[in-house]
Amino acid sequence: MASSTTDPRAAIRAQALQEGFDAVRFARTALPERARADLSQYLAEGRHGAMAWMAEHEARRGDPKVLWPDAKSVIVLGANYGPARDPLADRARGAGAISVYARGDDYHDVLKKKLKRLARFVVAEFGGDVKVFVDTAPVMEKPLAQAAGLGWQGKHTNLVSREFGSWLFLASIFTTLELEADTPETDHCGGCTRCLEACPTRAFTAPYKIDARRCISYLTIEHKDHIPREFREAIGDRIYGCDDCLAVCPWNKFASVSHEAKFQARAELEAPSLEELAKLDDAAFRALFRASPVKRTGRDRFVRNVLIAIGNSGGNTGQAKMAATAEALLDDASPLVRAMAVWAMSKLEPARLAALAAAHAPDEADAAVLAEWDAAISPPR
Repeated sequence: MASSTTDPRAAIRAQALQEGFDAVRFARTALPERARADLSQYLAEGRHGAMAWMAEHEARRGDPKVLWPDAKSVIVLGANYGPARDPLADRARGAGAISVYARGDDYHDVLKKKLKRLARFVVAEFGGDVKVFVDTAPVMEKPLAQAAGLGWQGKHTNLVSREFGSWLFLASIFTTLELEADTPETDHCGGCTRCLEACPTRAFTAPYKIDARRCISYLTIEHKDHIPREFREAIGDRIYGCDDCLAVCPWNKFASVSHEAKFQARAELEAPSLEELAKLDDAAFRALFRASPVKRTGRDRFVRNVLIAIGNSGGNTGQAKMAATAEALLDDASPLVRAMAVWAMSKLEPARLAALAAAHAPDEADAAVLAEWDAAISPPR
């Protein structure tokens, strides 16, 4: 146990930096009333889509004291995952775009290990009880981070840091210790609206308000059903997540490349071949994404996304090969895959698809797949 003269905040900050965190601040276990009100409005308007767990745990999410009544302070931590280059630049034809955060190892696993070591240090040195959280519990990390002075929630609703731009993973340690809180950060977005204008699907209903049901990250990761037709072309080549609103933020001029090797992009995930990804069976999918957050979607939803990108790849020299790749999946075991194989072929080789209809569509049991066939081969009304 540390002596009574030891400054716990300084010691915890030093240990956190030693563990590999890049930012450390302290907050009370209370959220601003505005954050709770925004959460309630977000849920009431259904903008969380199918993420039912957000509504089920609204009380705990909106008030850390409900989550853990004994907690008195929160140690808020940030880990820089800044990419080596602009994720919107130099997108390769025939390749899929995976969000920066998912090109390396799963941040949940990486940060949880660091958090547990730091938590053990806190208890050993200063006593008290602790609980650690990394984006898997009903904790509003971004409002807590703003309350702790780590950054502010920008108009795209994500955290922006004056030091790290848009590229911070957040984690927290709740503790029963009384630790002096840092000064909250203020909003520095000013009149800028670049993030709102960059969104391909117009997911922002107003500054600081997002409709997840229109967000490409939600559609390609959280959405378990067929992706609505109205968003498919806008999804473009994005096969897992979307960085557009983050990448255009002017505050990224202060960002730096992450020093954490496990957050560095794997070579095979920087510009992966759509053709090769579409051929993945379940075992190959799990092997490729073994330590990646992409594994959470499962093979079927991921290949669904890949086929949308294939459908959007028309006009390049590999169009015939892309169409053949989609055709090979018309009889896939998954309705999600079959439906998007139809859509992709309708974009690339509609005449060829019409010729295949008799062999593939008549005994289809999934209504959504039949609807894709009907839309693809029926003349416009």
